[in-house]
Amino acid sequence: MDKTWNNKAWFMVVPVLLLVAFSAVIPLMTVVNYSVQDTFGNNQFFWAGTSWFQDILTSSRFHDALQRNLIFSAIILAIEIPLGILVALSMPKKGIFVPVCLVLMALPLLIPWNVVGTIWQVFGRTDIGLLGYTLTAMGFDYNYVQDPFDAWVTVILMDVWHWTSLVVLLCYAGLVSIPDAYYQAAKIDGASRWAVFRYIQLPKMGRVLLIAVLLRFMDSFMIYTEPFVVTGGGPGNSTTFLSIDLVKLAIGQFNLGEAAAMSLVYFLIILALSWVFYTVMTNAGTDQPMKGAPE
Repeated sequence: MDKTWNNKAWFMVVPVLLLVAFSAVIPLMTVVNYSVQDTFGNNQFFWAGTSWFQDILTSSRFHDALQRNLIFSAIILAIEIPLGILVALSMPKKGIFVPVCLVLMALPLLIPWNVVGTIWQVFGRTDIGLLGYTLTAMGFDYNYVQDPFDAWVTVILMDVWHWTSLVVLLCYAGLVSIPDAYYQAAKIDGASRWAVFRYIQLPKMGRVLLIAVLLRFMDSFMIYTEPFVVTGGGPGNSTTFLSIDLVKLAIGQFNLGEAAAMSLVYFLIILALSWVFYTVMTNAGTDQPMKGAPE
């Protein structure tokens, strides 16, 4: 039987397409236009070709910022994903404490990014901040304003505090969706706690873990507000990530052509790495049910 097509549905989609075109495609085309032109001001542009892209790709400044981004994202994923899984496994699945735990986990996510940066800027101060004052009282020479290592530790702790809850909530959603029959079969087979996690819980969390890894990678790779508020990219350039360097280039130096080229390269790097994460985790995320567990 021939399928009936309802073309009236397109009228529901057109507003969304127009909104996406207005909010994404048009600004993107503007950036592409700037990336191949140069200007001496007075709103007069001339063709520059791919010279800005060549300058960006051969710039040590860009390479250093990219290296800092990759290291930061790798550290964030290595900490937040296992920690989020551990906290989700420790949360109750039934009872009155379930909503309490969920609300507590959601609280850090409700705080705006600039407020998070301000909180940790004060929190890390050695005179009035709880973290800075405590570490100094314990004999540690802590100063995130002057020491690059302390600045990195502060920014990482801030991101872990702010965003681990997202991983916890996603993993918890995957855990509560597992039927009790799987645990009953594992109990009958005498499976250990590790076997239950390895063959039941982890495979069933595969999809939500994929979402968690992609979201946390993209967010950490595009991080701007929190480190800018806390350290301003310093001390020196130790916490100057690509996003901060891009803003300095576009607004601080008003170099629109080079900034546009850098933003496109930045976007393509995020897109390519996200595709790699998705491909690897999808291929490795096949369910492996434990022997004896119900299908």
